[in-house]
Amino acid sequence: MAELIIDAAVDAVVDTIKIFPFLYVVYLFIEYIEHAHSEKLSAALKKLGPFGPIGGALLGCIPQCGFSAASSNLYAGRMISFGTLLAVFAATSDEAVPLMFSDPQNASGVWKLILVKLIIGAAAGMIADMVIKLLPHKEKQGPQFEELCRDCDCEHHHIAYSALIHAVKITIFILAVEFVLGIAFALAGAETVARTMLSGSPLQPFMTALFGFIPNCAASVIITRLYLDGALTFGSCISGLCTGAGAGLIVLFKANKNLKENFVIMASLYIAAVLSGLAIDLIAG
Repeated sequence: MAELIIDAAVDAVVDTIKIFPFLYVVYLFIEYIEHAHSEKLSAALKKLGPFGPIGGALLGCIPQCGFSAASSNLYAGRMISFGTLLAVFAATSDEAVPLMFSDPQNASGVWKLILVKLIIGAAAGMIADMVIKLLPHKEKQGPQFEELCRDCDCEHHHIAYSALIHAVKITIFILAVEFVLGIAFALAGAETVARTMLSGSPLQPFMTALFGFIPNCAASVIITRLYLDGALTFGSCISGLCTGAGAGLIVLFKANKNLKENFVIMASLYIAAVLSGLAIDLIAG
């Protein structure tokens, strides 16, 4: 048990260290914009119009989950749209890309995976933004930095210091969650996870999409490994990886205080992931 705890702690620290630079740079950017160019940024974001999700999907395709975590902070401050955040989450693959590249027999399939998730992310994000525009809502437009700067006392410190405080707080939270999840995965075992995902069942996309919500890199590793071993279809793999935004969801629930909104984002992501997986399996079949 002691060895399991140590391994979980090491893995949690390593995964969290990878994310910290992204968080710090984003908070530094937010602090700078807040103090110098908030009005100009609002105008620039409006000019992006419906194309924000395309850029978000492109960023999400970059391996690791740093951009999904960073995007959650930007969304909490209303610096990107609902659809752009959804696009980043759907396109994020966490550890899937490095894992597939490490397997010579399946390395060529990486580009298919990236292209499919890019299309799903961009399409889901653009549709979401169009639907939101048609709905009556009272949401404030433009950046809302007060959502990110509560109790940081940033008016009395250099922006580099304030950004560091924000990043450290979020990093500690992520570290604690990753540690707990790491122990849970180790105790459950790979065989139990495989049975849970209904190997050989047409309902696989529903289960893998749920499994993908687990905010830990182990989720994307298990999904990808099961796909490479033939236990999951390509559509089911895509479903699980589309919801697998890594630490992005942890940061979203920490930074964005509107819980109802967070669950709507998760529901939208789940629907997009399952429908995409079912469609891919139907076409492939």
